[in-house]
Amino acid sequence: MLNDAQKQRYARHIVLDEVGEEGQAKLLAAQVLVVGAGGLGSPALLYLAAAGVGTLGIVDFDSVDISNLQRQIIHSDDGVGDAKVVSAADRLAELNPEIAVNAHRTRLTTENALTLIESYDLVVDGSDNFTTRYLLNDACFFAKKPLVAAALLRFEGQLSTFKPYLKGDEYPCYRCLFPSPPAPGTVPRCEQAGIFGAVAGVMGTMQATEVIKEILDLGDGLSGNLILYDGLSARVTKLDVKRDQDCPLCGKNPSITTLSPDTA
Repeated sequence: MLNDAQKQRYARHIVLDEVGEEGQAKLLAAQVLVVGAGGLGSPALLYLAAAGVGTLGIVDFDSVDISNLQRQIIHSDDGVGDAKVVSAADRLAELNPEIAVNAHRTRLTTENALTLIESYDLVVDGSDNFTTRYLLNDACFFAKKPLVAAALLRFEGQLSTFKPYLKGDEYPCYRCLFPSPPAPGTVPRCEQAGIFGAVAGVMGTMQATEVIKEILDLGDGLSGNLILYDGLSARVTKLDVKRDQDCPLCGKNPSITTLSPDTA
């Protein structure tokens, strides 16, 4: 199943009864799309690559800026000015040369979202804006793909897994928790409010953990739960969250039935 080199590289996984060679083989066969190669995407990508997730896709249209390096640990000073997807792909190749990395240097839009998502098993939201978060939520719902989403600001972060398409379950989507984006200007962007760099590492690493659990069907997933992390108080709160039956996307009488600029 695994060759000798793989058995050596992933030995600490294989020794876990819950993973073993069979689980590691599942990871090697998995395909995960990470949207955003920034503060959240950086640790998520590094740990997914190290874990042996066989194919990683990266979606990002931006270039590396020196102000990114305080939290976007996949990039380096030498990469300032380079495309983030290229910088990230180069680092992942150094970390684990046996995995495949697909660099998608593009902005996620209603026109390309479903096409980008379709060939992957699972999607990670490491974006930094509400437009992309709502678009990814809707696209993953229509494509029936699990979405592991996190967000952060200042010293705090939040995390959940969204699988509202599963029949017979009452799992919510992102819109169930946050029905509509906040009014422009009411939530400051990270360059205005700041981000405590290590908090991005905490939340991105937790995203990678949840992705691996989803691939292996291991432990308790976060569908139907929301994790809130407060770095200043070192407090982690886990909330139960339910599907909103009036949700415009996954409720009983949905008004959002396709991706469009108006809903994204």
